[in-house]
Amino acid sequence: MSDATETPETGALRHVPLIAILLVAIVGAFTLRDYLSFDALAEHREALIAFRDAHYLLTALGFMAVYILIVAFSLPGATIATLTGGFLFGLFPGALLNITGATIGATAIFLAARWGMGAKLAAKMDASGGMAGHLKDAIRENELSVLFLIRLVPAVPFVVANIIPALVGVSLSRFVFTTFFGIIPGGVVYTWVGAGLGEVFARGETPNLGIIFEPQILGPILGLCALAALPIVIKAIRRKKDI
Repeated sequence: MSDATETPETGALRHVPLIAILLVAIVGAFTLRDYLSFDALAEHREALIAFRDAHYLLTALGFMAVYILIVAFSLPGATIATLTGGFLFGLFPGALLNITGATIGATAIFLAARWGMGAKLAAKMDASGGMAGHLKDAIRENELSVLFLIRLVPAVPFVVANIIPALVGVSLSRFVFTTFFGIIPGGVVYTWVGAGLGEVFARGETPNLGIIFEPQILGPILGLCALAALPIVIKAIRRKKDI
């Protein structure tokens, strides 16, 4: 339905998914923090392992469903969920379950943002020109590189990386592609940490969640960031030469 024929009722309905995500995120931040924590995982680890051993497929499907909900509603505990995937299922298929669940949850936020305000905002940016229009054009010109960069750089909040593409008119296929492959490095690292939680629990310690910033881990990720940014740099150099 075009903006010209859109009624106030249909216009308001577009914001329902985003409002629902916001409300659930606020409620979840206050009510689920204690349940989606490392202490909760340590306390219930034996029960989780027993259930996994008795119902492996059901556990895998249930885990991925919970992971999708955590990401889709921006609930606390995404990192703990990733560790749990490694703890219960090992590096593989734990990493695959984590990355797939995160991608589906991220896609839900992306679609909610695009349906709620993305299309209108993208059209306004096209019409307005100026800095907003130039920003949108810059992202479009280097779309794949920018999308990969915001996934690979650990400093970019995951929820921000889900919403910005929706606001500048990125296609669904490119969003899903860059999300799935862009989060693989970080997803594998934290799944790997989770796979070693058995020994951590035995020693009564907590895992090193800052491992992704250690040189041997961060170095290769920054290398991937440089590779993703290379097309942007090449285009900028060519543009200067043309001038």
